[in-house]
Amino acid sequence: MADFILITGDQAIFKPNFGQAIIIVRPGNLIGTGKDKINGQLVCVDGDEKKVTVPGCAYTTPQYSIPGVGMLFIESLAANQKAQKTKSKGKPVLLKGGEFKAKFTVLVPAQQPSTPNPIPDSTLQYSGTGTFISMNIKVKGT
Repeated sequence: MADFILITGDQAIFKPNFGQAIIIVRPGNLIGTGKDKINGQLVCVDGDEKKVTVPGCAYTTPQYSIPGVGMLFIESLAANQKAQKTKSKGKPVLLKGGEFKAKFTVLVPAQQPSTPNPIPDSTLQYSGTGTFISMNIKVKGT
């Protein structure tokens, strides 16, 4: 099914719930490396999603109320977010599609208040989801 092709400047919007972790999310920006342009911006192709990183996101969990900090990534795309037929530079273009799988990597663990020392979160990664917002509302790919 045809869907809008993602371009440079489009955003990855992460949902705040990553299992037990609640993340204070910010959007990630896509940078296209395809050869074709839409609205004067390069199209995004397979692999461009791997370069989306959002550092410095605070998080807490029900058990660890002192915030920690980590980084958001796109782990993998949904099947409908990678074109089957439409290509640029020989690679499938990326489509708006449904929800991608996301990963949150803990850099500074959240902590549980405790005396004499707070107890750090031992979970180093959390999984979540997200969607894309595209500025392209004209050109679709399949």
